[in-house]
Parts: sequence; structure tokens; C-alpha cells
Amino acid sequence: MTPALEPLRRIAAYAVATDPQGRVLLVRASTRSGTPGVWSLPGGAVDHGEDPNHTVVRETAAETGLSVAVAGLRDVLADMRSLPHRGVTIHTDRLVYEVSIRGGNICDRVGQPTDLARWHTLEEAERLRLRPFTAAALGLSAASADLRPEEVPEFPSFYAVAGPDGLHRAQRFAAYAIATDPRDRLLLTRIAPGYPGAGRWHLPGGGTDYGEQPGTALIRELVEETGQVGRLVELLGVASHRDAASLGPEGYPIDWHGVRAFYRVFVDAPTEVVVKDVGGSTSEACWMAVKAAAELPGDQVTEVTAEALRAARLA
Repeated sequence: MTPALEPLRRIAAYAVATDPQGRVLLVRASTRSGTPGVWSLPGGAVDHGEDPNHTVVRETAAETGLSVAVAGLRDVLADMRSLPHRGVTIHTDRLVYEVSIRGGNICDRVGQPTDLARWHTLEEAERLRLRPFTAAALGLSAASADLRPEEVPEFPSFYAVAGPDGLHRAQRFAAYAIATDPRDRLLLTRIAPGYPGAGRWHLPGGGTDYGEQPGTALIRELVEETGQVGRLVELLGVASHRDAASLGPEGYPIDWHGVRAFYRVFVDAPTEVVVKDVGGSTSEACWMAVKAAAELPGDQVTEVTAEALRAARLA
């Protein structure tokens, strides 16, 4: 039985690096970790306000001694694991990047959560004890080395903590949709009064729940916010934005750091748009011609909307 553990959430970024022989770079968890001897992709937690692109460069250098350059986003995954020795269950949203090696030399580490970095063929990696997200990212069927909770813990969708400067901080992972239909229209929502960005056009979507995969969360949010049923087509990218003194319905300023995955979604049978989550952050939603949406002034759309439209080559 998994004991009652404190639930935590975090966002992390990882590197998939290959050498000229097609081997992949992996790091081994040390005895200081919760899963000693288990191998995973190099990477780690995204600091508050940090762009995940910078995280993966920083963490890969620390864990392997190699300098890398980000080539592109490979996947976004989420998982839960229980760490009884620490008294916690952690939900982690994991951003997996393709990277290229710029320089440096592989080095071993002493007294750190990972101790070795080595190149492995996929055949060799298949025989190692791998973290589940690593096996999934590499398309391998290695057995899980994680202890999973028997039930999804209770965890608030909004969670802010006081920082060292006295300002409350919140880091949130969310998924949003570039949702189109057979008539070449884009589905947009408008932010309700009292919320940061009030009145601006936004993408349907929102924060993921504890234990929830981003794609699953997005399809759920699409129904809740607009009444539309969509299907995921592709992952377009990830946006990272920080609003250091955002004032919302909580009534006190919050240093927000939002990491948002955005996907292309297609709604095969669009229906009348209905905002089902009444009283939430969405005041209205509508279908808008893609051309008209692309021509909206910058001060009428949110940052993540503008970035997602560019990634989808619609702006």
C-alpha cells in the first residue's frame, strides 16, 4: 500500500541527444535519489520564471558536462510517482527537447542526484532500468522503475506560495488549442473581467489537473469552455511567460509563471459555441475566420495566442 503522501507539482525539461553512431545520452540516478541505479534523459526542474529552453541547457551541462543547443520540441508528457522516503507524491509535466552537442566532455559526479552520464544504443537502453517518461520519449518498452500512487491525490488547481520577497508565486502548466473547423475558422475565447488580460482574445484551454496528460486536459477544457468536441492533430510548441505582479480575483498580486503547451486541434462537426464553465475566466467564445483572427491587433490578443498563431503559421 502507498502511504498518504504530500502531493506536489513541478515542471521539468529534458534533452534527447544523439551522437554520430545513433546512441542516446542517458544519466544514472545515484544513491541520493529516490530511484538509485535508474537511468533517464538528462534534465530537471524548471525554476520559477525560467524558460524551459534554458532549463534543458543548464541541467544537461550540470548532469553531463556537455554544452547543448536546443533544436526543437519533441514531446510533452506528464506522470506521477510516489517517493515514500521523502513523504511526497509528485506530478511532473515534462517537456522533452531534441538537442545537439556543442562541446564539453562527459564527466562523472559525486554526491549529486545523478552520478554517471553515458551514451547507449537503443538496444542497450531497452535493457536498462529506465524512468517511464524516458522509455516513452525514446519509444522503448522498458519496465517502469517508478512507484505510482494508487489514487490521484487531491490537489488545488490554483496554488500560490509566498516567495522570499514576500510576493506570492505560482507556477502553472497549461494546454491550449489552435482549434479550426472545416470552414477554416478559428475558435477563440475572451478573458472575463477581473482576470489578468481581461477583454483580450485567448485560446481555448487551461491548466491541467493533477495526474492528467496535457492532451486529455485540452480536449476536456475545449468542451467545458466552448462545448466543442475536437481531436488532437499535433503538438505545435511551448510558450513560457512570466507576469511578475499580476492582480486577479484572488485580490492580491501574484508572480505568475505560466508554461503552456499549444496543440493543433480539429473540430470535425462544430456546433453552437456555449461557455459551460459559467463564472470562470472565460466570458465568451466564438468561431472567427482564420484571416480575421490573424489580423487582430496585438493589444487584443494574449501573448500565448500570438505565439501559437505564429507557430501554426496563421499570423
